[in-house]
Amino acid sequence: MYQDKTLVCKDCGKEFVFTAGEQAFYAERGFENEPQRCKPCRDARKNQVKGTKEYFTTVCANCGKEARVPFRPREDRPVLCSECFAAKQEGK
Repeated sequence: MYQDKTLVCKDCGKEFVFTAGEQAFYAERGFENEPQRCKPCRDARKNQVKGTKEYFTTVCANCGKEARVPFRPREDRPVLCSECFAAKQEGK
């Protein structure tokens, strides 16, 4: 039903193949648009977005260890390190 298509990446301008399997996957997920970037450019774009996240250092309100969190801690709310947070989630 689907056939491989050659598309041009909008970032680097190189040609890449949109395989029949990928087309079936897109259709199965309900995606209507074809990919506009080749795999290396998609990966680079994802990593660029991930790398811009700012982390803050604080002290865990439970165990007192240093914790790095992806949000600015507030004085009126306790912050847990990842281990204490996971333990709290298990206890729910």
